Amino acid sequence: MTQLDFARAGKITDAMLYVAEKENKNPEEIRELVSSGKVVIPANINHHNLNKFTGIGESLSVKINTNIGTSYDYINIDEEIEKAKIAIEYGTDTLMDLSTGGDLQFIRQQILNICEVPLGTVPIYEAEFRVAKRSSIYDMTDEDLFEVIEDHGKQGVDYITVHCGITFETLRRYQNENRITGIVSRGGGLIAAWMLKNKEENPLYKYYDRLLEIAHEYDMTLSLGDGLRPGSLNDSTDRAQIAELMIIGELVERARKAGVQTMVEGPGHIPLNEIQTNVQIQKKLTKNAPFYILGMLPTDVAAGFDHIAGAIGGALAGWYGADMLCYITPAEHVGLPTVTDVKDGVIAFKIAAHVADIARGNKDALERNKKMSEARYKLDWDKQFELALYGNEAKKIFEKRASKTDACSMCGPFCPMNLVENTIRKNKLVEV
Repeated sequence: MTQLDFARAGKITDAMLYVAEKENKNPEEIRELVSSGKVVIPANINHHNLNKFTGIGESLSVKINTNIGTSYDYINIDEEIEKAKIAIEYGTDTLMDLSTGGDLQFIRQQILNICEVPLGTVPIYEAEFRVAKRSSIYDMTDEDLFEVIEDHGKQGVDYITVHCGITFETLRRYQNENRITGIVSRGGGLIAAWMLKNKEENPLYKYYDRLLEIAHEYDMTLSLGDGLRPGSLNDSTDRAQIAELMIIGELVERARKAGVQTMVEGPGHIPLNEIQTNVQIQKKLTKNAPFYILGMLPTDVAAGFDHIAGAIGGALAGWYGADMLCYITPAEHVGLPTVTDVKDGVIAFKIAAHVADIARGNKDALERNKKMSEARYKLDWDKQFELALYGNEAKKIFEKRASKTDACSMCGPFCPMNLVENTIRKNKLVEV
């Protein structure tokens, strides 16, 4: 049985209890949210060392995902393991292994071995990779693809991105849009190219019931990928993007009926003034399925600093209702990220998610900020470092340029904290 099955049967699982405690909510409330499909808890029955369950969806704190993985040009398993460790250390809620180079199954197993959080993958990468070794990616069969999906389920992958919404219907919409950047989804592009070459419907759509059977067997959450997401501001919120989302909305309902947990992936390159609209459309068309966004990236020209631009868009999207933010690193669009890039991306997006939580009225986030302000006013540095999202980093800066006073070295003896109150205590208040 899946988490969705258990929830509908009225059973509160260990995963639901964990999420309830983490979110400071009643376990029955979590069960009801899972039962409705508004919350998912990715938890493959074969991921045996998963001990940090993650609830994603309505009324929960905003989560972040960290992408790692090898590429065709750089295959260093040790580095990918280090990326996974640093991402978990700095607070990622889920990981995705997007490896496309080397022994993909071995790499995935090594990551799973140290992965305490849910792990996601994109099976089409490996399916195409296997076929390319023997001939051409266009020779992939339906069996090739579903064999890989089954392997990921058996191995313990908690959620998979599947681009089921790319169909001949949506590709016709796409071809009429005259986009600047075309299809930028790697998985979506592979599927679309295969369809056009073979003149065959997308097997993930054509045999969706088979996909649901595999996902249900392992309680592998489906992340319905946005293969036609915009890769530039010029292409944002066009008819192709929305046409795909409409199909995805229908597939969400079919998955829920089959007892399969499902979330929906979203754009992408979206200007700030269209972010709210994108979130509202997604929630409406998918009947409030958890929304996992890739960014959102509100500018195309921040190369080298896309983690900052993405955090801006992500915070706004989170405020409007997006449920999980896929982090972006400084290397986005220009290269495979280093361990440091991963760390910087996680930090930027954890801050963005927290900012969104505040705007959404999350009580825990609001209380934490209130306590931080009180500690700051008292110059209680230990408490400040305890409450800060990354207190150790803050402490290093504080100690690197220490002050001779109780304050930091920015203001020193002229620190305004308590200045007026201390003056009032030592002097009579002058009536004016």
